[in-house]
Amino acid sequence: MVQYDPLAYLPSAEELPDSDDTPVDNEFQNLIPNLLLASLALAWPKRMDWFFGVDMGIYYTPSPRPIPIVPDGFLSLGVPRRTREPGRLSYVLWEENWVVPKLVLESVSQTYGGEYDEKLAKYAQLGALYYVIYNPDFWRRDKHEPFEVYQLTDGQYVRLPGEPVWLPEIELGIGRGQGEYGGWMREWLYWYDRSGRRLTTPEELAAQERQRAEQERQRAEQASQQLESLLENLRAQGIDPSKFLTDVDSGAADGPKV
Repeated sequence: MVQYDPLAYLPSAEELPDSDDTPVDNEFQNLIPNLLLASLALAWPKRMDWFFGVDMGIYYTPSPRPIPIVPDGFLSLGVPRRTREPGRLSYVLWEENWVVPKLVLESVSQTYGGEYDEKLAKYAQLGALYYVIYNPDFWRRDKHEPFEVYQLTDGQYVRLPGEPVWLPEIELGIGRGQGEYGGWMREWLYWYDRSGRRLTTPEELAAQERQRAEQERQRAEQASQQLESLLENLRAQGIDPSKFLTDVDSGAADGPKV
């Protein structure tokens, strides 16, 4: 009997466009999800069972002419973090064992994008468990809140209260906060741990390392100044510091006397 494999007849990622060719309206639509991706890579350096896509097409229905939906960002769990070279061209469900993204993100821009109606319906059809909509104050539209998180319940998205919002299936929270990224000091979206503490970003980690290096430099400089002050005191008492240091070194070399 001939075994029929329907997946063999579905288009592959190489045969499908990697996006819908719709450019983002502004650089923040890329920077916001890229910051979330960078923070995850820092928080989960050894985990290889997740993938975060930025402005990447998701193909979820193998129709005769598949059309992707392209969120600003999305997170999938239970899939390989790395695939064959050069990595994923798009996220094709039938090539990902039908693993649907746990979270999708849309950043509202100054032009209409259907985040609260058309895309909401499509993400519900896709089956994404969480849908995050970031609606920045500087061009807030539709009289919606600046930050909204929805959970798929019985096929419908239900708004979740609070901020940051804890996402138990992901074991992270998500919310807004002030910080610097890409040279911009402004409000961003961040991941949070169970206690509500914001996860460290790569730029914050680099700043912490620079601060530690500066503290070490200051300690070394202070120790050098203290040593120089001690040597000056010895000279003021008529003691040759070089002879004193030579005697100390000689005693250390000879070892303790019995």
